[in-house]
Amino acid sequence: MEPIGWDAPAAERLRGVATFVHVVECGSFARAAARLQMTRSAVGKSIARLEARLGVQLFQRTTRSLSTTEAGQAYYERCRRAVSEIEAAEAALDQGRHGPRGLLRVSAPAAFGREWVAPVLARLARRHAGLDIGINFSDRRVDVVAEGFDLAVRIGPLADSASLQARPLGMQRFAMFASPAYLRRHGRPRRVEDLHAHAAVAYAPEGRVVPWRLAGADGKPREVAMRYMLNFDDIAAIAGAALAGVGIARLPLWLTGEWVAQRQLVPVLPAAYSDDTEVHLVWPRARFLPLKTRTAIDALVREAPKVLVPFSTSPARTARPA
Repeated sequence: MEPIGWDAPAAERLRGVATFVHVVECGSFARAAARLQMTRSAVGKSIARLEARLGVQLFQRTTRSLSTTEAGQAYYERCRRAVSEIEAAEAALDQGRHGPRGLLRVSAPAAFGREWVAPVLARLARRHAGLDIGINFSDRRVDVVAEGFDLAVRIGPLADSASLQARPLGMQRFAMFASPAYLRRHGRPRRVEDLHAHAAVAYAPEGRVVPWRLAGADGKPREVAMRYMLNFDDIAAIAGAALAGVGIARLPLWLTGEWVAQRQLVPVLPAAYSDDTEVHLVWPRARFLPLKTRTAIDALVREAPKVLVPFSTSPARTARPA
């Protein structure tokens, strides 16, 4: 291949450099392709052309790993600063002319996403004509970078991540509920210790029941022995079973307000402490956050206090940022 000299079009040189920087930061050709909305083959060819032009090998490749060579790491350290400056300059110009625009891909847990995330983002889309929003509802923990999502809602503790950034939304607070019909048949438990005599409807992701942790008479939280009549991997199905009088269910407060107001569900042992669950927004780590993503984050953070408890007032631990 004929090396591309400095008289080659600047756009060709810069495309290869930007692709190289993304591959290093994503750790794989496939993840970089998803971020750049390119095919893996196109990314590979761009890196090959760049290596041919420079006359050096930038990556050590095996079937299982990808790492920079010494020359590749030195080149990356300089290139990332240049690419960052170009992206920031273009973004500043673009945001001065336009509002948020383009396709924003969001992943959210099924029930929470449908009940709360979707309405917030629908209002956002109405305010910004140039913004297209696609929401994927799934309780599976998606790979945000590899699957090309701009933003994801995560419920539960966050693991450390070099490829993601995070912002806390709040804590999902749970309480126990049962239908009036169930309580008429089986009586109302007066203490946490009474629950062992009652049927429960449990949350069981991937077939594993998540045990309830509640505070007993001594105020210390511990697992409660329950007879799990039914278990589901879907919060909406658990709520449906509780409404049908199958048993007592542990449900998030954001889901139950209307049913409690209509007396279809009754709080059970409302003073008993139940572990709260962390809720975060996560997105691919980058030097520049696109306006479409920042606008969505701001809207969700602004609306979160309506359905979630602030971290500062929750008894649960504060999560480490991703």
